[in-house]
Amino acid sequence: MSGIGPVEPGEDTRVRDSPPPRPRGRLALRYERHRRTVLASGAVLVVLAGGGYLYASRSQPRPAPPAPYPSQAVDLVYLAPAAGSPGATAGGYRFTVLLSVRSGPPVTVTRLAQPYDGLSVTSSPAVPFQTKSHSTRKIIVTLRVTECEKAPRNPGLPFLDVTLRNARAIEAHSFILGARYARDLSQALEVACSNDSR
Repeated sequence: MSGIGPVEPGEDTRVRDSPPPRPRGRLALRYERHRRTVLASGAVLVVLAGGGYLYASRSQPRPAPPAPYPSQAVDLVYLAPAAGSPGATAGGYRFTVLLSVRSGPPVTVTRLAQPYDGLSVTSSPAVPFQTKSHSTRKIIVTLRVTECEKAPRNPGLPFLDVTLRNARAIEAHSFILGARYARDLSQALEVACSNDSR
């Protein structure tokens, strides 16, 4: 044999593959023994982490807008003197107002008042009462003259103080009922106090 080149195996001989190098150290030996379990656990952790990230970063539905404040959802309108108003003989004035709740949750009227010391206020229905959303309620308000000296002679823009409550807030609000209410109230007070002075 002469020649240059790699040594080739002869007939009926086999090349042996050398065994892979053995890991060194306790951790490496443990990993080698439990490799399948470690790889499966790692895959589960990767899937859980990815799922958690996707869950945490999902788009959130917008929260519902808050309910309106009660004074923003309510209208109070003067209608007319009430039928069968006691008038001057009883020293009072009865009139009808219309309470409308335009939107939001139901609104409860917890108090009706007026700014003058010489007058007292009662209502039918009596406070507190509730009105549902998108509905109206007629209220009969009775003003009684308690002291003519303290009652206004010619109120310019009389108003009613109404305390309203809904799911969002409690508010005290003053409703100006308009020129027709001012005129009717002035006439009723004039009659009531002129009868009182006799």
